[in-house]
Amino acid sequence: MSGAGLDAEDGSAGTPSDLLVRAITSAHRFRPGDDLVPALEAALELAGEQLRDGDVVCVASKAVALVEGALIDAGRRGVPDHRDVADERDLVRALARERAIEVVAESPWVVVTRTAHGFVAANGGIDRSNVPGDLWLDLPRDPDASAAALRDAILARTGRDVGVLVTDTFGRPWRLGQTDVALGAAGVAVLRDERGSTDLDGRPLGVTVAAVADALAGAADLVRSKASATPFVLVRGLAQLTAAGGATPRPAADLVRPLDEDLFRRGAAEAVLEGLVARRTVRAFDTARPVPDELLEAAVAHAGTAPAPHHTRPWRVVRLAATTRTRLLDAMADRWRADLRADGFDEGTIARRIARSDALHREAPELLVPFVDLADAHHYADERRARAERDLFVLAGGAALEALLVALAARGLGAAWTSASLFDPDSVRDVLGVPSAWEPVGLVAVGWPVGPVPRRPDPTADGILERR
Repeated sequence: MSGAGLDAEDGSAGTPSDLLVRAITSAHRFRPGDDLVPALEAALELAGEQLRDGDVVCVASKAVALVEGALIDAGRRGVPDHRDVADERDLVRALARERAIEVVAESPWVVVTRTAHGFVAANGGIDRSNVPGDLWLDLPRDPDASAAALRDAILARTGRDVGVLVTDTFGRPWRLGQTDVALGAAGVAVLRDERGSTDLDGRPLGVTVAAVADALAGAADLVRSKASATPFVLVRGLAQLTAAGGATPRPAADLVRPLDEDLFRRGAAEAVLEGLVARRTVRAFDTARPVPDELLEAAVAHAGTAPAPHHTRPWRVVRLAATTRTRLLDAMADRWRADLRADGFDEGTIARRIARSDALHREAPELLVPFVDLADAHHYADERRARAERDLFVLAGGAALEALLVALAARGLGAAWTSASLFDPDSVRDVLGVPSAWEPVGLVAVGWPVGPVPRRPDPTADGILERR
């Protein structure tokens, strides 16, 4: 490898072993409205190269964005060049947030966002290296369209059927360093799907899908750097990956993983907050699908991370067996029916209300009864402090309930917390045979949702937070 290129053989097109990756340097400093094709032709001539059918031209997204005028005036003109780095970092993070679909992760030094294209990138891909003046540069608006336009222009001017990739440098989760990836593609197969074929031992391949467009972009990154004045890289010897070589071209947008398949769509802090938002009340369960013991036990363990008074662990959760559930719900229904009659409700209304309750509590795959144990509560002679002490433990029970529900939602389980047991604590303690100090704090029905759980609207503090 050298600054000029990476050449496995002699650089001629042919078998995959004859691979040329060559930097095509250019002294041209791109400006809005420039034409990329004449600059490419001049750079190729200077390098002593001519395009061939089946070549792949990798063009830096920065060059594309510059000629398309994707410049951002941050309103910072007049700020001296020696301004401190922290201030510049704050500015680029603010610019990235303004243009983001969502914030994926954030730290004091970088914000990782999902762009309108679907890309997940540090600071939204916004950069100012090699950008003139006090401007910042955004990503191209539509990199696939940019690649297609450049490919068509090359064909019109040279008669050569080439593939085009618009590439940019992205970081990678779990690994240090950056590498180039394909943001836009035209005339190139972006994925090689090997599923359904076999390995050398005849084992079927079920998951192997190679990101060949990203591999090409990464190869191009080997022969250029930020300061190398290399807007173009020529890759030759892989015509079988291009339309000229018979491949089926696809846009680079096909490389973006769908959100519903993305298991790592959030950073650490954002995942915690997303877990709170993801918790929704679910009342319709797949009754044929059991809840794994380990998931239920793990969720109860997470409930035990809630704050509690006096260094206690006052939470108790009873998982009901089928016969115990029936006895408990029968006893509670008798008490509720008596209460409703005393309130003057007619028998039809009473039957409908109990039926709605039964549809949830009797049909859910699992029914939990959470309690707070008041045995360790401090005793006070006056009513005011005694009531406050009890409330303190009940509040801890509420915190544990929220942690339990969030932990269940995080594993894809649905849950519905209801207040039923609070209105009939005597029946609950009697049927379950628990100590009198155990105070029930509701029922929790648990199961796998029968369908997608709607996303909660973005939370807001409106109507909640007051300042006085």
